[in-house]
Amino acid sequence: MPATGQAPGSLAATITSIRDARPISVWLDRRRVVAPDAVRHSLAGISPVDLAVVGGGFTGLWAAIEGARNGLRVVVIDGAELAAGASGRCGGFINSSITHGVSHGNHRWPDEMSAIVAVQNAMWHDTLALIAERDRSELIESCGKLTVAVASHHLTRLTDAAVTHHRWGYRAELLDRDTTRAFVDSPTYRGAVFLPDGNGLCDPVGLAGVLVEIAQSLGVQFVEGVTIDRIDDERATVRLAGTTSSAGSRSTGSVLARRAILATNAHRALDRRPRRRIIPVYDHVIATAPLTTQQWDDIGWRRRCGVTDAGNRFHYYRPTPDGRILFGGWNATYHFGGRIDARFERSPETHELLTRHLVDTFPALAGVEISHAWVGPIDSTSRFTPAFGTSMGGKLAWAVGFTGLGVGSSRFAAMTALDLLDGVSTERTVLSMVRTAPIPFPPEPIRSVVVAATKRALIREDETARRGLWLRLLDRFGVGFDT
Repeated sequence: MPATGQAPGSLAATITSIRDARPISVWLDRRRVVAPDAVRHSLAGISPVDLAVVGGGFTGLWAAIEGARNGLRVVVIDGAELAAGASGRCGGFINSSITHGVSHGNHRWPDEMSAIVAVQNAMWHDTLALIAERDRSELIESCGKLTVAVASHHLTRLTDAAVTHHRWGYRAELLDRDTTRAFVDSPTYRGAVFLPDGNGLCDPVGLAGVLVEIAQSLGVQFVEGVTIDRIDDERATVRLAGTTSSAGSRSTGSVLARRAILATNAHRALDRRPRRRIIPVYDHVIATAPLTTQQWDDIGWRRRCGVTDAGNRFHYYRPTPDGRILFGGWNATYHFGGRIDARFERSPETHELLTRHLVDTFPALAGVEISHAWVGPIDSTSRFTPAFGTSMGGKLAWAVGFTGLGVGSSRFAAMTALDLLDGVSTERTVLSMVRTAPIPFPPEPIRSVVVAATKRALIREDETARRGLWLRLLDRFGVGFDT
């Protein structure tokens, strides 16, 4: 992103509007995934189940659906509300890749890409068909994604990406500056690659709501507002003990399950092994008030698609169904000790920075109102792709660590976790990304030092187009970082 110059006078009103912006995801504002009377708020009275899923985001919902399809009695338990974490706070980009993008998968597992592509393509088409069966095809728009170069050295990166996508059977259109600006007109663009296959946009809360409907039709039970504090191994079963906090009172309860899945995203896992593999990183997002027809004409957003830029520190942005622009990314933040705290969910300085970048990208939007500004943690691993594993004699499995691209790949992760619980070999479990774990993050205070050093190195690469010694060292050990 070019350096921000002197802001035009009307930008001041836009920045001022951040103070009154709603500190909640535009998707979750005034919406719930499920009606309160359709869920339990206590573990009391729940009979033993075959599968207990901890976490009610996309991974947990898919695990419930796939488990119930196999005839299991399933309960999903969320500490807050279903899909109120990363699933309901994301940008609503959906991608078929299970490896954080085709280029990333090709870089890490070139010998397995044929199998990876087969798995992810089959799952992508099946997911679209499943949503269509519910007459909700509008929830996923297969509109492609535009990745733009905002610096000259990004063009080489995009050319390489196009070659890789072609190699594995995906269309990729390299666009020059003028053709890019015919898609979306920004003075910052120098070129782009358009990826029409396996990329789209969704309403994530609407999509989660449909998954809940499917799960409920299969007999899945849902519990909200119960924090699971402990999972104990009890011979043939596991016991999940939880706490309900309501109106200043606390109550405890437990449920027995033959097996359990941890789908807790960035939130503290109940097993130390996945905790070592992920770090919570806070992402920041803003959304404008609905734009007028004239404003859309002024910015020249002629082709509906999601957009990202090609830097290490990148932005992602998209139109929403009600005519807003959602704009996020750039300044992801790690807090010492991997802390997750509601206090971190207000970040006016970063939201102001995003607003300035929005107006840098679309100068005609100087003066637009920012209606929503929110923050939420995502779960990152040292290689961007999820971590899988089991414990308690194979009765507890986990699938965490999507690094911001979990909307599409969460179904793969959920099915893989179920495979691991069943102890079966499938086209998923034979993949190296499942069989081998990401390199664990070091303990504090070394962890914070490593994260900060890596972030500085990535910024330098963006500025100089040179991959420094620190990043080359991480590459050698198979560690990949992105802010």
